[in-house]
Amino acid sequence: MSRTRTPSTVGRRLATLATAVTLLAGAAAVAAPTASAVGSSACHYNVTRETSTVTVNGVNFRTGPGTGYASKGLLYKGDTYVAYCGVRKGTAAHPQAWLYAKLSHRSKSGLASGTWGWVRDGFAVSR
Repeated sequence: MSRTRTPSTVGRRLATLATAVTLLAGAAAVAAPTASAVGSSACHYNVTRETSTVTVNGVNFRTGPGTGYASKGLLYKGDTYVAYCGVRKGTAAHPQAWLYAKLSHRSKSGLASGTWGWVRDGFAVSR
């Protein structure tokens, strides 16, 4: 005996398939990696450990080397950090360097002394 598929049976199966595909796509989106905290393992080169002083206001102190990483807080003119290593990113026309650093003192925005994070190079001077 062969089964005859009626339009309603085919429609239900298509709807079930569409629902399964939608759920799988949603699960894949949830499981997709996001920019999470990155430590010194991301470094490409070492930096002479000198204390640097921030020269402008509102510099993001980030969880990783790039703008796609969350900001831990802001650094302001006069805040100090010690850079340990760095990463070069960007293009030839727009190169960027990011430094992995530890705050020397409590920042003006309230980040604790000794906090580790990433800061874009070029917003501080070494002393």
